Amino acid sequence: MVYLLHAYFGRDGREEAEMLLHRGSGDADAPRILGAFNEPTPDWLAFFMFTYFTDRDGKFQLGTLKESAFDPLSRTCEFMLKEEAHHMFVGTTGVQRVVERTAALMKERDTEDVLPYGGIPLSVIQKYLNFHFAVSMDLFGSETSTNAANYFTGGLKGRWMERRRGDDHRLLDAVREVRTVRDGAIVSDDVAALSALNLDLRDEYVGDCERGVRRWNKSLEEAGLSQRLTLPHEGFNRQVGAYAGAFVTPSGEVVDEVTWRAAEDRWLPTDQDKADVAGLMRPVYEPGVFASWIDPPSVGINQQPVDFPYVRVG
Repeated sequence: MVYLLHAYFGRDGREEAEMLLHRGSGDADAPRILGAFNEPTPDWLAFFMFTYFTDRDGKFQLGTLKESAFDPLSRTCEFMLKEEAHHMFVGTTGVQRVVERTAALMKERDTEDVLPYGGIPLSVIQKYLNFHFAVSMDLFGSETSTNAANYFTGGLKGRWMERRRGDDHRLLDAVREVRTVRDGAIVSDDVAALSALNLDLRDEYVGDCERGVRRWNKSLEEAGLSQRLTLPHEGFNRQVGAYAGAFVTPSGEVVDEVTWRAAEDRWLPTDQDKADVAGLMRPVYEPGVFASWIDPPSVGINQQPVDFPYVRVG
């Protein structure tokens, strides 16, 4: 983005680029514009969740910019999408290996409390999933947006898989349903599809996220366990858009703030959960040996054996 601003937008572009470069994740004085990128990533489970959920937002945002009529932006996004694919692979397989290790310990020890045996409890994995999914949903902005409509109409952005769409690609008369909270309940309104492009993209994202969760649940099923991981409701723990300010449970029930706060520790990682996970993050240096909380990969890097000595010292 900085390259494009410098190359094509003159002095204004250079000033905008400088402001972008000045921002840093979690910086109190110059934080990143989008909240998810200011959240701490203190352990490997948080890292895997970030690369699965938050980098997946990047995939979909870049997918709309790849349709841009501004050719330098479109071509740049093609390259960036390849990078995002690697990030998401790390997240998908990382969470999968954590879940497989947890499932093995649950079956071996006949308990859900696998923390004493070096594993991350499935309930904690679910809390991390809830948190990272919710903050990543906020990255799509408000469900209705005149800015998004203007970008689309002006040709700066398209929609996800625009060329596969069967409509007029102009959305002059199209409408779509938008959900919001009103009078303590989730209701639906019909709005112009052109103004609901953020929601259109977010729905595509949710469907993609669900595919990974099904893959993780298959590991639990194959282990003979009845427990399953789930995506929380789209309104859960939201700070941006139609659900901001509402208190929605992971199952989609609208409750008052007192009720929500009383149950918050069951849905989101607590300080104790984070400390427990951090306590498992101990380095392992011996080739072919892995930490207690994660399964070995199915194959090593570049198809090498899992115990391949990638680094030789001395």
